[in-house]
Amino acid sequence: MATNIFVNLPTNDLERSKAFYAALGTSLNPQFTDDNAACIVWDDNVFFMVLRREFFATFTDKPIGDPAVSVQASTAFSCDSREEVDRIIEAGLAAGGAEPRPAQDLGFMYSRDLDDPDGNSLGFLYMAPEAVEVGPEAYMDDHGQDVA
Repeated sequence: MATNIFVNLPTNDLERSKAFYAALGTSLNPQFTDDNAACIVWDDNVFFMVLRREFFATFTDKPIGDPAVSVQASTAFSCDSREEVDRIIEAGLAAGGAEPRPAQDLGFMYSRDLDDPDGNSLGFLYMAPEAVEVGPEAYMDDHGQDVA
């Protein structure tokens, strides 16, 4: 049985969020989209439920944090290349996102962070396939570098 992942994110502007995630190359599932929420389809098993803050609050008794000032979670996505990481980040920046810190290049892994217009944190990374197989330390040893 495949597991589906639903990441629930609060938003102050549902239409802006839908446009932002569309710019990253996602699609929308209209069956689970209305005036309160949008179901953003990342792939066959990963979905973002972008929920108006007031609606998001109906799912919990805890206060809803403001992602513009504090990080509660960071969702990271693996990519097939460094170029794909850069392409997604550039699309997100053009669609109103922000890059909160410089890219990290650890030799075996390249990553960049992207905050959506509400401040929800996303990460995009490429890891060398050999590093996935043998681990970062062995990969770096084979390439004459230290693991950061």
